Amino acid sequence: MYSPNVLREVPMVVVDESHTPLSRQYIRLLDATPQVHVQGVIADMPQAHERMKEGKATGIVFLPEDFETKVSRGEESVFVSYNTTMAFLSYATIKEATSGAMLALDTSVRPNQVVFLDADVVQPVVNTPSIPVQGIALYNENGGYATYLIPSVLMVIIFQTMLMVISMQCGKEYELQIRPFWSATNYNSSWGWAISMVIGKSVVYVGFYALFSVFLLGLLPLVFDLPHLASPLLLVQLLTPYLFGTAFFGLACSPFFKDSDAPLLLIAFFSVGLLFLSGISWPLELMPWPWRLLHCLIPAPVGVLAFVKANSMGADLSDISREMMLLWGQCVGYFVLACWGYKRKCHP
Repeated sequence: MYSPNVLREVPMVVVDESHTPLSRQYIRLLDATPQVHVQGVIADMPQAHERMKEGKATGIVFLPEDFETKVSRGEESVFVSYNTTMAFLSYATIKEATSGAMLALDTSVRPNQVVFLDADVVQPVVNTPSIPVQGIALYNENGGYATYLIPSVLMVIIFQTMLMVISMQCGKEYELQIRPFWSATNYNSSWGWAISMVIGKSVVYVGFYALFSVFLLGLLPLVFDLPHLASPLLLVQLLTPYLFGTAFFGLACSPFFKDSDAPLLLIAFFSVGLLFLSGISWPLELMPWPWRLLHCLIPAPVGVLAFVKANSMGADLSDISREMMLLWGQCVGYFVLACWGYKRKCHP
């Protein structure tokens, strides 16, 4: 769904009730933007809505009858933009194009309407060039959503799917009243038995997901031309505590999994929240302290932030030392909790 990365020439139509030179100038500027392609000027809104329902247009721009009249009086003129949300990237693309075209039109029209100044003052104001501003997104030069979002989503997928597998398995054990290795009664009440169970299960989960991670984080970035700046050794160093921390986290939560279906809905519900907690869409420094604390307690947000720094921004191991310490700390903490939970869960 994010494979285009940056959308270009998104089809849209314009409903022009102004029929003035100013509205036609705006339509020309809008069509000149690289983001959208104006397919034509439609007579009324119902006809434009039909175009959108048929899938022939992704957006509609409505120019009211008093569009040029208000501008001529020095007032604020309003135009309305309708966008479909069926495609993830279309809304932002159309918004950028319509706003950019309107700013260009405003720059060309407003200076000629500075009538409240003296004539000797108007000319210098009109002729003075504005300050050139050029925005460049660091580590995402084309400003694409795939470059920004997909690396984070891949790490969340690893966390969520492993948690789903653990929850389904543990929920099934609870439903069927299965107590692992119940015949080994000599070990059921010991910490050694619980530690062996947690380590054994974790190694199996991590082994499978190590192979899955090679496909997800090694092959997919090459296929879809996503950032892949991190060295294989750095990815192994990062994924080792991340995978084990996720496995221990799932096993520590296993006493709460009473069936194999309900956890799936609960885990999927928090997918967007995990991305926000990672700090890639909103800085951690601006989050309230409870959210920063939650960020430090869950493997996914910490792993996402470390992976983006390493794979998209070219950070080395020293640059992600904070995240590595948090991941290893989570491994230790959740390993102890998982062992304690298994000891209580399987005690005869």
